[in-house]
Amino acid sequence: RGRYYLQYGAPGSEFNAYANGTYVSDKPLGPFTYAPWNPVAYRPGGFAEGTGHGSTFADHHGNWYNSGTSWIGHNWGMERRIVIHPARFERDGQFHASTRFGDWPRLVPTAPVAKLDDLFAGWMLLSYRKPLTASSTLGEFAANRASDEAPRTFWVAASKRAGETLTMDLGAPATVQAVQVNFADYNSGRYADAPDIYTEFELQQSLDGRRWQPLARTEPPRRDRPNAYFELPAPVRTRFVRYVHGHVGAAHLAISDLRVFGNAGGRAPTTPGAVSAVRDADARNALVRWGSVPGATGYNIRWGHRPDRLTQTYQLWSDELGSGATLGKQLRALNVGVPYWVAVEAFNESGVSRLSPVVRVR
Repeated sequence: RGRYYLQYGAPGSEFNAYANGTYVSDKPLGPFTYAPWNPVAYRPGGFAEGTGHGSTFADHHGNWYNSGTSWIGHNWGMERRIVIHPARFERDGQFHASTRFGDWPRLVPTAPVAKLDDLFAGWMLLSYRKPLTASSTLGEFAANRASDEAPRTFWVAASKRAGETLTMDLGAPATVQAVQVNFADYNSGRYADAPDIYTEFELQQSLDGRRWQPLARTEPPRRDRPNAYFELPAPVRTRFVRYVHGHVGAAHLAISDLRVFGNAGGRAPTTPGAVSAVRDADARNALVRWGSVPGATGYNIRWGHRPDRLTQTYQLWSDELGSGATLGKQLRALNVGVPYWVAVEAFNESGVSRLSPVVRVR
C-alpha cells in the first residue's frame, strides 16, 4: 500500500509497560515519522504483561499478527516469554494489535477476519483467587500463589515425585472449556536442553471433590510444556480441577498459575457508568474514573485516538482497585498533542458487559 513501518520496542523489557511502536514512511529507506497512534501493541495488565521486542507477520489467510514478549522478571529483571497478538492495518495507515483479553483463549482463524475482537473465544477466567490445596509445599511457596494471575509468584512442591497434586475449588459447578498450567522457573538448575527436559502430567475433575474423572493429559511425543494449554473436546460441568504430577526436568515442581476458562452460568455485569478522563499536567498521562459495578471481577479500560477505534486496552482486577463507589486508574501511554477517547467495560466469570459510552479525554 505504499507504506513502510519501522518497528521498535520501548520503554524497556524489565517493565510491564514494554510495548511495540512504529515509525512510518512512504519510502523503504525513510525518512520515517513517529506514528501518532503509538503504541502498536501495549498490555500493562493481565497475566502476560508486556508486548515489546517483537515483529509482524501474516498467516495464509492474510490475517496479521504482532509478536512480542511478556514480562516474567523473577530470576532476572529482563526475563520474558513470547506472546502473539492479532493485528490489523487500517485503510488510513494505522497499525494496531489487539491485546483485549490477550492471554485468554483465542480462536485460530480459518479465513480472513474483519474484526479482531471476533477472535476472542468468549471463555471467561474461572480461577482468579480461587482456593487451592497441595499435596506438599516447599517453604513459603504456598498453593494459593497459583491462582493470583501473577507469573512472579508460584507454588513449589516439597518434591517433584510423580503423584504430587494441586487442587482448585471453583466454588460452585461451572462449565469448563480449557485449562492452562503455567510452570515457573524456580532454581531449576538447567541451562541447556537434555533428554529429561520434558513435561508430563494429568488433569482431573470432580463435582464433589471425592470422585474424580480424567479431564486431560499430556500425550507423546515427550516435550517441554512450560505453558501447557488444553482446549477440551467438549465442555465439562465441574467444580474441582486437580493437577496430578508426572515429570518435569527442572529441580523443582513449581506452578505459577493453574488457569481455568469457561463460564459460571450467571449474568454478565452491568455497564460501567460515570466514565470520565482528564489529562495530567504531563499530557502523556490521564486519570480515568468510572462507577464500580457490583459482581465485576475486573475491568478493561479501552481507548484510542478515534471514538470509533479504541485500539488500546488496560485490563484491571476489581480487588486491586479498592472498594469505593468510584474507581480510577492512570493511563501512561498517551502522545502529546493527540486527542483521545476512552470507554470502560466490566467482566466476571459469566461474561462481559456492554461497553460504556465513549467519552473524550479532557
